[in-house]
Amino acid sequence: QVRLVESGGGLVQAGGSLRLSCADSGSIVNFFAMGWYRQAPGKSRESVAGIYPGGSTNYADSVKGRFTISRDNANHTVYLQMNSLKPEDKAVYYCNTCPTPINSWGQGTQVTVSS
Repeated sequence: QVRLVESGGGLVQAGGSLRLSCADSGSIVNFFAMGWYRQAPGKSRESVAGIYPGGSTNYADSVKGRFTISRDNANHTVYLQMNSLKPEDKAVYYCNTCPTPINSWGQGTQVTVSS
């Protein structure tokens, strides 16, 4: 288990952008497929995006075309660029391995989108 630390969340108006970061204390980012997940109030945690060691990516239909996942192996960091944010994107965002999250969850970072 390594420590995953998410950051970059905040309050933004609809249509705005945020960039989330996920840093690890070990090398999980460098060797595993990594994903971003989110959990909205009263809902189950869901997968948002994933990036695989070869660089391929996938996205939930709800964010396709608006969110971009990337990784920086030198800095052990995974990013989620979120554009054209909508009120329904409001959630706590987490990173973990994908498609199956096997690491312990970090604290996440809160994203709030005002209409």
